[in-house]
Amino acid sequence: MDIATTIDTVLDRSIVLGYGNVGLQVRRRLPGWPADPPPMPGKVVLVTGAGSGIGLAAAAGFARLGASVRVLGRTEERAAEAAARTRERVPDADVRPVACDLASLKELRAFIEDFSGREERLDVLVNNAGVMPDEREHTEDGVELTFATHVLAPWVLIDGLAPLLERSAPARVITVTSGGQYDQKIPDGDLQSEDTDYGPKKIYARTKREQLVLTEQWAHRLAGRGVHVHAMHPGWADTKGVRNWLPVFRALTRPIIRTPEEGADTIVWLGGAPEAIESTGKLWHDRRSRPTTYALGAGADDVVARAHLWSHVAELAGAPA
Repeated sequence: MDIATTIDTVLDRSIVLGYGNVGLQVRRRLPGWPADPPPMPGKVVLVTGAGSGIGLAAAAGFARLGASVRVLGRTEERAAEAAARTRERVPDADVRPVACDLASLKELRAFIEDFSGREERLDVLVNNAGVMPDEREHTEDGVELTFATHVLAPWVLIDGLAPLLERSAPARVITVTSGGQYDQKIPDGDLQSEDTDYGPKKIYARTKREQLVLTEQWAHRLAGRGVHVHAMHPGWADTKGVRNWLPVFRALTRPIIRTPEEGADTIVWLGGAPEAIESTGKLWHDRRSRPTTYALGAGADDVVARAHLWSHVAELAGAPA
């Protein structure tokens, strides 16, 4: 193992240094730091949760590379605000608002049909939208809200937009997960955590674990079809969600917390860099693939639990398992 790899690994295992801005600053100076992605003219990118924070930073990052960006907001008003904010950062951006309440299966299906009919291609899909409600909530479909937003919605988007992605091959799907997933396992028999005492941070991290497992399963199912499916975690970034949902955490990490742009760096890199289409089904952080489990974390998920998760989500989506 060379010195650069050793330093990178130490940063990663330390958590505090690796997930904060120190880790990114050091890694950028190490030999072998991957080159920035090339320009993306003619490419179409769809970013969910693009109104603020990491999603907005990713949308602007893709726009700077010359991609045509679709920013998705829950309502038409929020989508228009996301487009306006992106143009503030990149005045000449080709950015277009699209609206969909990702917690509604009806709206998801309508969005996919409309988007697929209007767009000729989709090169990059970024599943970034997230929630952390203070109390347990359910959608109009009866699905636990955090699960619906983090697990069900990305599954439905990938499934519905797969033909458009294949048409644009090599295409990429990037799902934004969290380092908190390392402490969670799939709760087989309680996949929506309905029988678990509700804690916003715990359920958030659990659904992020489920996101990662589905990323690996999608990668397997789309292998050979020109669609490369990856997950990434941004480290600790100063976003609206962190300020609203984790004020104590933000106060404690403020000296080293990342900017949204630093958090979004690997999203944009994965969306354009050639390295991302040399593999599929990986978890990335700071432009390097990472283990999906650690010895001090919750460990690997049971094969049966992984299969049950896929079947459960497919059933909720009304699709064949």
